[in-house]
Amino acid sequence: MKAYLQAGTALALLFAAAPVLAAEAPKAEAVAAPAEAITEVIVYGQGQSRQLQTLKGSELSLEAAGTSPLKAIDKLPGVSFQSADAFGAYEWSTRITLRGFNQNQLGFTLDGVPLGDMSYGNHNGLHISRAIISEDVARVDLMQGAGALSTASTSNLGGTLQFFSRDPAQTMGGELVGTVGSDSMHRLYGRFETGTLDNLGGLRAFVSVADQKSDKWKGGGEQKQQQISAKAVLPLGEGELTGFINHSERREQDYQDMSFEMIGRLGRDWDNFQPNYALAVKVADAYQNGKTIPNGLTVDDAYYYGAGVRDDDLMALSYETPINDMIKVSGTVYNHKNKGQGLWVTPYLASPGYVKSPFYNAANPSADNAPLSIRTTEYDIDRTGAFGAVNFDLGVHQVSAGLWIEDNDFNQARRFYGEKASGATRNPLGFQSGAFLTQWEYKFNTKTTVGYVQDVWTLSERLKLNYGFKAMKVENSVSTVTGSALSGKIKSDDSFLPQAGIVFKALPEVELFGSYSENMAAYVSAATSGPFGSQSQAIVNFVSQKLKPESSKTFEGGLRLNLSNFRGVAAIYHVDFSDRLLAIQQGASILGNASVLSNVGSVKTNGVELGGTWRFTDSLRLSSSYSYNDSKYADNYTSDGKTYQTKDKTVVNTPKHMLSADLSYDNGTLFATAGAKYTGDRYYTYENIGGKVEGFTTVDATLGYRFPADIDVQLNVTNLTDENYISTVGSGGFVNSDTAGTTMTLLPGAPRQAFVTVRKRF
Repeated sequence: MKAYLQAGTALALLFAAAPVLAAEAPKAEAVAAPAEAITEVIVYGQGQSRQLQTLKGSELSLEAAGTSPLKAIDKLPGVSFQSADAFGAYEWSTRITLRGFNQNQLGFTLDGVPLGDMSYGNHNGLHISRAIISEDVARVDLMQGAGALSTASTSNLGGTLQFFSRDPAQTMGGELVGTVGSDSMHRLYGRFETGTLDNLGGLRAFVSVADQKSDKWKGGGEQKQQQISAKAVLPLGEGELTGFINHSERREQDYQDMSFEMIGRLGRDWDNFQPNYALAVKVADAYQNGKTIPNGLTVDDAYYYGAGVRDDDLMALSYETPINDMIKVSGTVYNHKNKGQGLWVTPYLASPGYVKSPFYNAANPSADNAPLSIRTTEYDIDRTGAFGAVNFDLGVHQVSAGLWIEDNDFNQARRFYGEKASGATRNPLGFQSGAFLTQWEYKFNTKTTVGYVQDVWTLSERLKLNYGFKAMKVENSVSTVTGSALSGKIKSDDSFLPQAGIVFKALPEVELFGSYSENMAAYVSAATSGPFGSQSQAIVNFVSQKLKPESSKTFEGGLRLNLSNFRGVAAIYHVDFSDRLLAIQQGASILGNASVLSNVGSVKTNGVELGGTWRFTDSLRLSSSYSYNDSKYADNYTSDGKTYQTKDKTVVNTPKHMLSADLSYDNGTLFATAGAKYTGDRYYTYENIGGKVEGFTTVDATLGYRFPADIDVQLNVTNLTDENYISTVGSGGFVNSDTAGTTMTLLPGAPRQAFVTVRKRF
C-alpha cells in the first residue's frame, strides 16, 4: 500500500506539474488546438459541462482481438472493470462499476439504441459484446455522471457508456483478421466495404463476420461466439438514412463461483467437474442418499457444468436531416429479439427416473435416471422502440427536445431437464428442450416513455451554459403462467429531473466545468431481480404502494487542460443516492432461492478523478489516471426484524483507490503498448464483516509491426506478470457478513495468456 500511495502522489504531482512542463514547449505551439483537430485516442470532453472521456477505435484495436470494449475503458478515470476471462466478454463474470454504482445502475447505448442495463439475466437489453462485433466499434463515450438528457436509459443513475459503430467507408475495400493464442483460442474476422455506389444514389455499406472459439483457461468446456453485422448509409434529400443489423450466437461455459474457503482448500485453479461426469453423478448420488460426499468435497464445491446460451437480433433504422438553416430533426426505430438460457447441472433435484426423485414412478421408470438434472433460467425478449429529436439553432441558444418510447415483452421461466446416469446426453452449449418440470414462468411487459428539453446558451466565446430536464414514466406489469401467483403493475415516474451545467474557458488552454443532475432508475421487470424477484404478491403490492424508485443527485466540477504536449482533466464529485434497493442472495446461487429485496437507505459518495495524456514525441505518449472514491452507506437497515449495521460502511464492490498508466509507442511501422492497472480493496459484505478482497495490479502488453501491402502482425499478452488475483466480486450475489469466508461469489482472474493477430487490409 505504501508503494501505491507513493505512486498516487507522484501521479498527482505530475498532473499538477503538467502546465509547467508544457510551458517549456516552443511558444508557437503553446496555443491549444481546436477540439475538432485533436487526434488523440483519448479525448477528455472539451466543451462539455460534465465529466466525459472518449476512447477511439484506434485504441480499442490495440487490445487482443475479440476483447470487449468494456475492458478497454478500464484505463479511464473512475472505471472498475472485472472479468474472469482475458477478453472481458464472459458475461457471467463481467462487472463494471462507476463512482460506487454497479452495472445495473448504469446506462448503455449503441448508436443511441438502448442496451438496457447489460445484466447477465438480461431483461431489457443485451451485452455490448453481443450487440456489435468489437472490431466494428468506432469509439466509446464514457460519462461518469448520470449522462446526457438525451440518453435512452432508465437505469443510468451513476454513469453512461455510449458506443458508436464505424461508418461504411467511401471506397471499396475491407480487411481480414486472424488470431490464435492461449487455450486453443482462434478468431476470424472479415469486413467488406462496398464503397460509395453512385448508381445506387450514393449508397455505401459494409458487412462483417466474426467467429471466435476458446477453451476455458481452467476446467473443461469452451466459450465461443459467431456474429454477423451490416450497416448501410444512403443520402436521402438533405439528410442520411442509416440502417444497422447484428445477429449474434453466444455460447459460453461457466467457471465455478468460489469462496475464500474453497480457494484455500482447493486452490484458485479448481473448477467444475466437466468432463468427469462420473464424479458429478457420484456427488449427486451421495447427496440424494445422505451419504458422505466423495473425495472430501461438499455438494457445492463443483457441479458438472454451467453455461449460458444467447441468440440475439438487433436492428435499427435512423434518419437525420436539416429542415432549414435553423431546424434539424432525427429519428430512429429499433427492434431487439433475444432467446437465452442459463444452465446449471444441479445435484439438488434428481431426474425423474432416479429412485430418490419426487418424480419417480416405480411402475414406469424413466431411462433418464441420473441423480442430478439440468436447471435453466430461460429468457425471451421482444422489444421495439423509437426515439427522435428536434434541434433549433437560435444563434446563441441551441434548443433541443426529444422523445423515447419502448414496449418490451419479456418472458422468463425456470425449468429442469433430465439426464442419464450412464453418461451426459445433452449438448451443454445448446438450447434445452423437453423439460420435466417448469418451476415458474412469468410474462412481463414494460412500457417506457421519456421526454426531454434542453437549451445550450452561449453567452460569449468563453462562457456557455446548459440547462434542461427530462420526464420519465415506466410501467411494469406481470402475469403468471406457472408458479406463485403474481399480478399487477408497478410504476416509476417523475415529471421533472433537471440538469444544469457551465463551461468557462478561463484561458485558451484551461477550461473549467461544472454540472448538477438528478436521475431516477425504473423498477426491473424480472422474476430473478427487482421487486418481482421476491415472487411474492405481498412484496409487489408493498413496492407499488410504499417504496420509491432509486434516485440520485450528482454534483461535479473540474478543469481541463489542453496544451501542446499534454491534455488532461481533474474532477471532483459528490453523489447523494437515495432509496437504494438491494437484493440479498439467499444460499448458493444454484439453489435459485428468491432474493430478499431490501431498501438500505441512502449512500453518500465523494470522489476525485484525474486523467491525462502526455505526448513526449510524435511517436511516444503516456496516458494515466487516478481515482479516489469514498462511497458509504448512510443508514443501517432492518430486514425480517433484524437490524444490520451498514451505516458508514463501504459500498460493496467499490474500490477506494484506482491507478492506471499506459505507455505507447507508434512510429507508423512499429507499435507497442504496456499498460498497468491497480484496483484497490473491495468488499462483498454490506456490513464489511469479512468479505474483504485484496487489491491487485495487472499488466497487459502489445507489440506489433506494420508490413508493406497493408499487413499488420500484433502480439498481445494479458496479465503479463501472471498476477494471482480475484477479479469478479459478487458473481453469486452479496451478503451482510461472512466471517467464515464461505460465500461463493468470487471468480479468480485469468492467468497470463498470449495471442497473435495477423491483419490484412485491402
